[in-house]
Amino acid sequence: MKKVLLASVGLLALGVASASAADIARPLPQRAPVYVEPAFSWTGFYLGINGGGGFGRSDFSAPFATGSFDTSGGLVGGTLGYNYQWNQLVFGVEGDIDASWIKGNAACGAFNCETKNSWLATVRGRLGYAAGRFMPYVTGGAAFGDIKTSISPAIGSASEDRAGWTVGGGIEANLSGPWSAKLEYLYVDLGRGAPIAGSDASFKTNLVRAGINYRF
Repeated sequence: MKKVLLASVGLLALGVASASAADIARPLPQRAPVYVEPAFSWTGFYLGINGGGGFGRSDFSAPFATGSFDTSGGLVGGTLGYNYQWNQLVFGVEGDIDASWIKGNAACGAFNCETKNSWLATVRGRLGYAAGRFMPYVTGGAAFGDIKTSISPAIGSASEDRAGWTVGGGIEANLSGPWSAKLEYLYVDLGRGAPIAGSDASFKTNLVRAGINYRF
């Protein structure tokens, strides 16, 4: 009986030792690495579309003087640019060209005087502040476009491409991946167009545009 009891104790001890050895050999579970999202950067080229509206003032000089009158209309076009981010400052250059339907008219004596703009482009510098995925910015540079004028009935019409200046600001926000959206305001002054029968017209407008950009 004593021999059977000793043999049982020995077998039990051997089983416990084997189980402990198996536990020691079993590898501990590994934690999955914590994902750290890379810091967002505005650096790179981008291409986009924009659209919005313009509202401003024009006037015809003597002898067909009108005084100042309202102009307004829509515009839509494309955008190309490049940003470089240094710390939280973003330096950029941007160009765009839009088809435009901004126009207005007023009486000039017994006649009707009209100012139109059919295309508008800008080449601007941008200075932004990177607040994560949001970037408010100021912008300014050169503006280009046509000033089309007419005096009717029967006096005539003229069209001249002009260079002027623009200044403004806006905010851009990253949407997802390389896509971002912006909302901006620009003031544009193209000066005065070609004269008709001695009268020329000015073109000054305020642009409010929204846009979608894709960064490369």
